[in-house]
Parts: sequence; C-alpha cells; structure tokens
Amino acid sequence: MIISRTPHRISLFGGGTDYPEYYLQYGGRVIGATIDKYCYLSVRKLPPFFSHKHRIVYSKSENVSSIEEIQHPAAREILKYLNIDYGVSIHHDGDIPARSGMGSSSAFTVGLLNSMYALEGKIISKEELARQAIIIEQQLIKENVGSQDQTFAAHGGFNRIEFCRNGEIVVNPIIVSPARLAELENSLMLFYTGISRYSSEIAEEQVKNMPVNIDTLHAMKEITDQAAAVVADESFSLNELGLLLNKTWQMKKLLSSRVSSQFIDQKYEAALHAGALGGKILGAGGGGFMLFFVPPEKRESVRKALNDLLQVPFKFDFNGSQIIVYQPNS
Repeated sequence: MIISRTPHRISLFGGGTDYPEYYLQYGGRVIGATIDKYCYLSVRKLPPFFSHKHRIVYSKSENVSSIEEIQHPAAREILKYLNIDYGVSIHHDGDIPARSGMGSSSAFTVGLLNSMYALEGKIISKEELARQAIIIEQQLIKENVGSQDQTFAAHGGFNRIEFCRNGEIVVNPIIVSPARLAELENSLMLFYTGISRYSSEIAEEQVKNMPVNIDTLHAMKEITDQAAAVVADESFSLNELGLLLNKTWQMKKLLSSRVSSQFIDQKYEAALHAGALGGKILGAGGGGFMLFFVPPEKRESVRKALNDLLQVPFKFDFNGSQIIVYQPNS
C-alpha cells in the first residue's frame, strides 16, 4: 500500500502567463502558495483474484479489465505512460471538491505519478514530478491547462515561479520572516461559492483570446514583481498586496467573458464594501473559490457580508507531494 498526500494551491498573481502558448514566446511569472488542503491517493497492486484488473475509486467507481477502458483521464494516461502491466487499485480522497479552482486535477496527477513511482520502488525528484505531470495533462490528456498547478503541487511552498521561453521552469521560494508569513496568512480569507465548473472550457476561451490580451498578460506578469517586493520588504505594508490583488482581478476579468459573473461580482463588491482590499476567483474563473485580502480587524465584517458562502480556514504548506505511507508489499 502506498499513500500520497499532495497539496492544493492558491494562485495570487500572474495566472495566465503560465500557459505555454504565452510563456514559450514571452516568458511567464506567477506567485502563489500551496495550502494545508490535500489530495490523498492510496495505491496498491491488485491481486489476480477478481473479475476486473484495475479498480479506480474517486467520485465514482470503475472496475475495468484494461487500461484503455479507464474513464478517468489522468489515471488512464498515467498507467499508459508508465507502461504498467499489472493490476492496480487506486482510491482518491480529497479535502477540496473537484472543479473549484484550487488545482485539484493537477494535485491528482502529481499525487498519482508520485504514488506509482513509489509502488515501483523508485524516487522521483520534485522537478521531474512536475515536468511529467505537465506532459500528462497538456500533451496526453490535451487539457487547456497552464503549468503552475503541477509545479506548485510537486514542490509545495510560497513561491515565485518563472516559466522560461526555453521551457525551463524555475521555482524561487519567497523568503519572509515567520512573523511576516503569519501576518499574510491572517490577511487572506478563502470562501467557497458552491459553483462547480470545468476550468478547461474557460481556459480554452482565454487561450483563443490571447493575441488580443497580450498587453493585459504582460501587465499581469509585471505585477508579480511588485507583489514579490511588497511581501519580501517588511518596510511595505501588506495592505499594498491587497490593492495589487484588486488591480490584477480587474485585469483577469478582461481575459475571458466567463471569468466572472453577476453573482461573483456581487460577492466581490460586498467583500470590498465590508473592508476587503482586493481579491480574485481562484483558477480559471467562473466559480469555485474566492480569495480575499482582508486586514485582520475587518475579517469579522467580511465574514458577515459573505455569510451565505462557506469560509475555509487554511495555513500554507511547504512540503509538496509526499509519500506518507510506504508499504509496497502489503
């Protein structure tokens, strides 16, 4: 039995510049962090006593005789990619609902790759884990996804990630004092809208619109530099980060007509009226989770203003995808 634990992420700045269609031409930059909400996967070799060869359990259960029959795209493509010729049982359990903008699909892909390598008795580096997860999602499944989710899930931490024009991805941890980090955690509030959406469909429109949105994407990339400076230099008030979040949210809404909605706009304005300085929809947009920067003294006011949404407390995670149970022969 192998059990992996892989964190979900919150994206703060630069989202959209992590798509290869953009960064292979211009270079991309994002800032974000993984949090203590996880994708858990248990994997084991399936004994040959059953009528099926593979069993995959997630929001539904699949018992199949061949890899080609597997409906779950990441499970199917990973088993094919790794040339797995024996039966496996895969069980998923997650802290965050799917299709909610927290990188759940990439957390699953990274976690399953990590688990399958462990089942084979192999260790894979964080860099290689992210690289292979990107291949699985972008080239094999052919999802409209960027490259930040897989990188955050593999590495963990609070990072500024560079996406180079030559395809290289460089992870730079943002170094701050424990007190500054605690202040940042205490200034972020996460709310679930209850709206589930397929991010690939929204991202497809963003990619199609990219030629007319180049200037906006360039500006969003530049904001990451300002944000990194605010966080790292403690002479700045962290409230500046909230104002930058508001600025980048207004830009993000220009990327696609499906990023926001009347409901999301109403909730955003209610949060600002209650004291939030800025915020955004996580992921491609359209629903899922909303993140706000709120001065600590305004947290209760914002909580009351959004009392019909579920608030999700969180802390940052710094470990990335981990094997937490390693019993390959059990």
